[in-house]
Amino acid sequence: MIPNEGMIFDSVDTAEKIYKRYALAGGFSIRKGTQLVVNNVLRLKYFVCTKERSRTVKEVDTLSQDYKRKKEHRHFLTASRELTFTHKKVLDDLANINIGPVKAFNIMRTLYGGFDKVGATKSDCKNYKRKINLYIGDYDAEMVVQRLMAKKDFCPNFSCDYITSKEGTLKGLFWADECAKRNFYVFGDVVSFDATYRHNKYNKVFVPFTGINNHNRNVTLGAALLGDETDETYSWLLRCFKSAFGYEPTVVVTDQDPAMKRAIEDVFPNSRHRLCMWHVSSNLCNTTDFKTRPCDIVWIDSITPELFEKEWDSILTDFQLHDHAWLKEIFQIKESWILAYYREENISGLMRTSSRSESENYFFGKFCNASCTLVEFLTHFETALEHQRHEHQKNNHACRYTSAEIMSNYTLENQAHEIYTRTIFFVVQIEIQQALHNCTSRSYEQVGDFLMFSI
Repeated sequence: MIPNEGMIFDSVDTAEKIYKRYALAGGFSIRKGTQLVVNNVLRLKYFVCTKERSRTVKEVDTLSQDYKRKKEHRHFLTASRELTFTHKKVLDDLANINIGPVKAFNIMRTLYGGFDKVGATKSDCKNYKRKINLYIGDYDAEMVVQRLMAKKDFCPNFSCDYITSKEGTLKGLFWADECAKRNFYVFGDVVSFDATYRHNKYNKVFVPFTGINNHNRNVTLGAALLGDETDETYSWLLRCFKSAFGYEPTVVVTDQDPAMKRAIEDVFPNSRHRLCMWHVSSNLCNTTDFKTRPCDIVWIDSITPELFEKEWDSILTDFQLHDHAWLKEIFQIKESWILAYYREENISGLMRTSSRSESENYFFGKFCNASCTLVEFLTHFETALEHQRHEHQKNNHACRYTSAEIMSNYTLENQAHEIYTRTIFFVVQIEIQQALHNCTSRSYEQVGDFLMFSI
């Protein structure tokens, strides 16, 4: 442990390690000093205490009984601090789920049993994160594109495409893996996408394509990063989507962005474009008096288009709003957002609004933050997607190996139990129970070869 005169070392590094070990045991730290090189041969090398040449110099017996007191501060010494491979792995893994270096250090401090047991400080962890971002630097977008294009080369069913501006900056990036494509072929009749979420260092728009799976949960069908929200960029994005999946969805749900509308008409001519009802009706129902009656016909899918138009005209008459410009405008596009006009069309569990996309944005936001580089953002996205798919597998497992409680002996409920997933069955079960308790056959009569019941 104690260096002695005449000791021989294999290399300068070996000598430094032994002296560091001695210094740590003695309660101080060392640094490299001057050296003498003759004819490119190292002849002399100094290792000195880090306090050498300081203003106050005190003689200290590093092997005295006073060692225990000094031991309390040993973990602050430079020689005793090092980010090992394990430390870095923990920092990287926690960063994938949006846990920063300070919180990561506190987690390690708890797991190791104290600050002095970690072997590093908060500053060391923050400096490690800073060095990574400096390493990424101006190559951030290029690294993300190369990573995704490499996947495309090695995974035949992985789709990826990108465009750059005239200046060479990333203007658009789209990607979808094999699992996303399988989900689209099963759950892609209705697709919602929203481009209002900006959660990265460069303020690029994150656009997840969202569907609804057989557990009535969001399922990601693809994703994109966009540099702007123009007709040209949206058209490029939808062409990438169509090329990746082979065909367009039956219904597309978005907000009232005019650039989106024009792009959908151009690239998805066979899709029905549905506007987010929430964005429209939030303006419609913004006063106390003019609130209840419109919502009674806007959010109901059991009335016919003819009845909706009759009731709408009645409301405008009662409130003297026939000349209201905005109401005229939204009535002209009634086929794009009123449920009465979708009575014969499957809209995946009444996907009335783009709130599915907004909840998807919130979900991804839990794994990301606004200071993320694009490299970090992509890693966070993959972590979030893994979490989403794990939940889907867990729900599938629950459906296969557990049974819901049957509340009646009716064949209808038993058949529903066999056909539907657990989540959907609970909704149907409530409908069946309400029908049993709230619907009654009052009378019936013979009409030709049929019996006509009055319910």
